[in-house]
Amino acid sequence: MAKNLVIVESPHKTIPIGNYLGKDYKVVASVGHIRDLSTKGKYGFGVDIENNFKPDYVVIKGKKKVIDNLKKEVKDAKHVYLATDPDREGEAISWHLYDALKLNDADYDRVVFNEITKNAVKEAFNNTRKIDYNLVDSQKTRSILDKIIGFRLSRVIKAKTSGISAGRVQSVALKLVVEKEREIQNFKSEEYWTITANFNDFSAELYNYNHKDLEIHNELEATGILKKLSNAFNIESVDKKEKAKKSKPVYTTSTMQQDASNKLNMSSKKTMSVAQKLYEGINVKDEVVGLITYMRTDSVRVSKDFVKSAYDFIKINYGEEYVGSVKVSKKSENVQDAHEGIRPTDINKTPESIKAYLTNDEYKLYRLIYYRALASLMKDAKTINTTVILDNNNYQFKATGQIIKFDGYLKVYSSFEDANETTLPPFDTYKSKVIVSNEITKEQHFTKPPARYTEAKLIKEMEELGIGRPSTYAQTMSVIKDRGYVTLEDKRFVPTELGFEVSDKLEEAFSNIINVEYTASMENDLDKIAEGKAVWYKVLDDFYKDFEPTVEDALKKLPKKEAQKTGEVCPNCGSDLVIRKGRFGEFTACSNYPKCKYIKTEEPEEIAKCPNCGGKIIEKKSKRGKVFYGCNNYPTCQTAYWDKPINELCPNCNAMLTEKNGKVKCSSCDYVK
Repeated sequence: MAKNLVIVESPHKTIPIGNYLGKDYKVVASVGHIRDLSTKGKYGFGVDIENNFKPDYVVIKGKKKVIDNLKKEVKDAKHVYLATDPDREGEAISWHLYDALKLNDADYDRVVFNEITKNAVKEAFNNTRKIDYNLVDSQKTRSILDKIIGFRLSRVIKAKTSGISAGRVQSVALKLVVEKEREIQNFKSEEYWTITANFNDFSAELYNYNHKDLEIHNELEATGILKKLSNAFNIESVDKKEKAKKSKPVYTTSTMQQDASNKLNMSSKKTMSVAQKLYEGINVKDEVVGLITYMRTDSVRVSKDFVKSAYDFIKINYGEEYVGSVKVSKKSENVQDAHEGIRPTDINKTPESIKAYLTNDEYKLYRLIYYRALASLMKDAKTINTTVILDNNNYQFKATGQIIKFDGYLKVYSSFEDANETTLPPFDTYKSKVIVSNEITKEQHFTKPPARYTEAKLIKEMEELGIGRPSTYAQTMSVIKDRGYVTLEDKRFVPTELGFEVSDKLEEAFSNIINVEYTASMENDLDKIAEGKAVWYKVLDDFYKDFEPTVEDALKKLPKKEAQKTGEVCPNCGSDLVIRKGRFGEFTACSNYPKCKYIKTEEPEEIAKCPNCGGKIIEKKSKRGKVFYGCNNYPTCQTAYWDKPINELCPNCNAMLTEKNGKVKCSSCDYVK
């Protein structure tokens, strides 16, 4: 009997979704994208620029078998449901499946769910739709745009610098890091001093003289002030204000990555990997359960069902007085509110109750997500904030602190808060208006330069500036590190010499494109396409008309980076030998190319003497990149070993001895040394 076919992206989702839907459904996976832009056409963009940027798609290597199997499944299916992820990327994958599998509109439905739970999946199948072509066009535009910019900017960077790539988002991120470093380099530190009065249970700092701002520039000024002070301080005023301390809304992708970096020391790449597992499902008590909602989002909206269940949980566990209200974040221009913020799928699955089923990283991230969501629906904490002003010979000192009047959401979230508040004594109950300090101290300081970006701070900056999207942050961080444009020192980004070189060259030639405003504007254009308010190929055409002439101009006018000389001369023509870059890395060649085509061949290190022909056993690589050891007289001599030879022969059979993980054995017989 024919079944309904459900196609998801990840194999991990097939089991729980299959269990939820029952025997009338078969769930299979596309294992991510199945097609990508080809390298045909002008500059290898894979689009026909003259024909409204019509894309040319090819099957991704290794996916032909997947597509063939899916075609067989479709042929036998009663109906097809495309259930890829609930974002633009997922919508595009659904369209590629629709197109590659040659589906008709009557044959399929698009299914979208934000969490992998029984209720959410069942609800989604009761509310199917067709593919949203506006979302598909937006994703298509982004991929074409990124390929054009990446290919052409990388062409300039390779020709004019020692760098190897550039891109629409990565280059702006690098620019932010480089600009911050230049701020630090140009910063001039200034000396200043502070004076602090220390009492039994608190401290107060000098901030005014005659109620006017006071700056202490050097030790002479500080010493002069100390001489005018006594140990007796008059309590001039005590100001108490009750304030509401509000919890934060549920996580977005960006805020989750920031907190995971700051509180858990997780990179954005690792955070997204762990979150993906929590979303797709964890085996809890012999059942695969999706523990969090979809982790690529910039919305903080939460479903009514979750709010209701969370309120019931709060009432039962903490009391009616702790029930709060839904946090609403002001929607910025770039926020896509298609689905919810990141929250647990079931508030009753506390981190502690399922800890045994989670890895350490999964537990820590789930705990962060769980308590953020729970706290967001709890009552505000109430604090009494106290500011006391003390006077000493017309010099005013200030101390601040707070008392928690009602803990509210802090009942569950206090361990996640950063602030350490000071509690002050009850000054308004003192009989005397004079208090005596234990000591008054002076301390030298120097103004500090702005701090370098941590990964969390850079992601926050990119989000606030409207650069990139939730799904791009982790990849951007990885690319600028992997390309050697930045390094990490004390968990902060420091641009390398190469990073400076690449960023400066892009600034020189492409300041109109590689900047915050342009990149954010392009994100707005992509949003307009997604909303059906802009035509995708017109956006690309407007961009390309300005972009390509700028690239051509840069290739003509920017000076080519001089190749690094090795200090040797060419044996053929006497010109300098230089280091050049090739497809397989750096090599040494004549600077007089193309007139002289001399390339210096590096003599490989001899590992051992070949026992069969007397040649050299050298290190080689297989077609798949695996290291092995073979004779340099190949193919005449085909002696080869997977383990490293030690230039010693076996006492039993006279074959070569090899070593692996400290263990020496014969390459031919059972002898072990």
